[in-house]
Amino acid sequence: MSPIETQEVLSEDITGASDNDNMKLVPVTESIRYRKRAQSAEKKVEALTEQLVEAKSQVTTMSEQLSNIQAEQKLIRKLAAAGTVDLETAVLLAKARMEGQTEADLDGVIEQLKNEKQYLFGSVSGAVTAKKTAGAKERMTNNQTVLERAAKKAATTGNRTDLQEYLKLRRNFI
Repeated sequence: MSPIETQEVLSEDITGASDNDNMKLVPVTESIRYRKRAQSAEKKVEALTEQLVEAKSQVTTMSEQLSNIQAEQKLIRKLAAAGTVDLETAVLLAKARMEGQTEADLDGVIEQLKNEKQYLFGSVSGAVTAKKTAGAKERMTNNQTVLERAAKKAATTGNRTDLQEYLKLRRNFI
């Protein structure tokens, strides 16, 4: 290329570049606004990443708690099925035995408790039913309660002692 041609190419590059530069320039106020928006967006990104990290740590702790609770429930069910008299004590003892083990054998721990702490397990003869409390009396064979029998006796005899006995029984039930 000759020097004249290079000057023409350079002048075209300079004029073309200056025209493009003028078109790419934005007003100062707009550039400040864009910069502030970018900074606030970066701050939001940082805050959201912190929240994400915190949420992930909470999820891991909650999943550990859930697995512990599920293991405890499984232990409680197995101990109840084994006929534990004092379930709370048996659960605490079983947990203490399983504490050092990573993979605890629940059946083995329960059998060990049965052998060592026999007083925690009652004799299981079928279904375990709750015994009646002192206030609830057993029904008679002819489907009359003690209270009904005392009421009929007091009504038929008219005796004051029978009436007193009925009122005393009624006071216990009502």
